[in-house]
Amino acid sequence: MSALELLLVAVGGGVGAALRFLLDGLVKARVSGFPLGTLVINVSGSLVLGLLTGLGQAGTLPLPAVAILGTGMMGGYTTFSTASVETVQLLRSGKTRLAVLNGLGMLVVSVGAAALGLLLGRNT
Repeated sequence: MSALELLLVAVGGGVGAALRFLLDGLVKARVSGFPLGTLVINVSGSLVLGLLTGLGQAGTLPLPAVAILGTGMMGGYTTFSTASVETVQLLRSGKTRLAVLNGLGMLVVSVGAAALGLLLGRNT
């Protein structure tokens, strides 16, 4: 990887983090009691990362672009750590059902979205 590609991965990470911040804020302004913003972010990011990876594997998208957009931008956009903390916060506040729904639901749906993205990207 060149120095320019490394810089672009870092910039992509910053752009992804900013997008996450904006989208999460928009969702939190409308929904409370359940971390829906993080769920939307992680599922959509998994779908996009799967798509980018599939496009790279199919030779449709150059591998440096996969690194910049996938590792950089989607890496900055998605957030496993926030999802983990929000799940623990739900547990600590006695919302066990929501915590299980959030933790397991996000995992299952995000993996499904990534698989769909890979399938779509490879078959493009």
